[in-house]
Amino acid sequence: MKDEIQDTKSFLQEISDQLYIYISQVTPGGMDWVVHIIVKLGLLCAVFLVVDFIFKFIINFVFRFFKSDEKYPVIRSVYQSKISNSVAHFAALLVVGAVHPSIFPATALPKTNIFINRSINLGLVMILAGMLYRSLTGFRYFFTIKQDFYKIMALNAISETVKILGIFIFSVVGLCVIFGIKGTTIVGSLGAITAVLVLVFRDTILGFVTGIHVATSKNLKVGDWVSIPKYSIEGNITDISLLTTKITNFDKTVSTIPTYDLLTTEIKNLQVMSESNTRRIKKSIYFNINSFKFLNEEDIERLKEINLISDYLEEKTKEIEREKQNLQHNDKTINGRQLTNIGVFRYYAQKYIENDPDIDQKGAKMVRQLDITPQGLPLEVYCFSNDSKWEHFEQIQADIFDHLLVASKEFDLQVMQISVKV
Repeated sequence: MKDEIQDTKSFLQEISDQLYIYISQVTPGGMDWVVHIIVKLGLLCAVFLVVDFIFKFIINFVFRFFKSDEKYPVIRSVYQSKISNSVAHFAALLVVGAVHPSIFPATALPKTNIFINRSINLGLVMILAGMLYRSLTGFRYFFTIKQDFYKIMALNAISETVKILGIFIFSVVGLCVIFGIKGTTIVGSLGAITAVLVLVFRDTILGFVTGIHVATSKNLKVGDWVSIPKYSIEGNITDISLLTTKITNFDKTVSTIPTYDLLTTEIKNLQVMSESNTRRIKKSIYFNINSFKFLNEEDIERLKEINLISDYLEEKTKEIEREKQNLQHNDKTINGRQLTNIGVFRYYAQKYIENDPDIDQKGAKMVRQLDITPQGLPLEVYCFSNDSKWEHFEQIQADIFDHLLVASKEFDLQVMQISVKV
């Protein structure tokens, strides 16, 4: 194999010597070096294109046998990210670097050979940089096939950082290759402006840390339904990049926040609720305290006609009557326990949500009194609907409170109406 390569180089060297002599004879004096450069670069470009085409044809032909994303996720990711094209470019440029000394004698045009050598090395550096970028794209394709969105998000944060570092590193290497200087000389001169670089890339560093934290904690991912009270934002995350996070609001607008805010700002992730197909109802009705009263026998008999509380009233009435038998002044209503309209209504509301088919019966269900306010006594309904779709949820919630607001009249309760002057 070595002998064949040596014979090929000797053959190319012999042809290049004859071509060099011919060009020197036919070109005007003083212009032969220009023609030499043009011809040499043209031949090198032709060699590069031919070899690159052959490599790409072979690689793409092999990849045709691996068409299934599910069976061959790694191979498909490499193919879709076009890493194979970078490999073909790299191999073709190595071939060019190996054959170019044989095209023309190195002693004839020493400066041209130095220029071409540095150009080839610079091309190799650029191809390696492109290969690194495409490798990150390949990882993204792989995790997309695997539906691992948390790793995609982490990769987005890492890839942006790697891009910035890669641009810096390959720029330094490129300058070293072009001017033939040591990398330590350039890197050493940057020590004085390290603080400035840290200040300039502050958001980049914070975004990188945030992306890693969010991905490892698995609190958020692209597609999640989130609410951010600080910015009055509620919608779906459409993109988490190194510097910014985009959220599509339900009114079809798009909000953008700094990615590092994901660490420092309160964020409610409503995706779990959406995926479980349940959504919390937590809403209060304010009642006028002056409308509260003890129920007399007439009120109790009237309310016994309500099916949901008839058994409750029957049981409680008997229980209270037994307790009053041993009390002094049992003719006084205030002595001993009594049924109140607000208490019976609270029990009615509890039974109502427990019998509502649109309420998740596995979740918490309660009707409770909150602290008294200047607007009255709040009676809060706390439960979960069995449909998290927004429009259905609002319909379920409205049906419950429509009924309770009207039903409160049967208990002689007065709902507070608060007027606000604008």
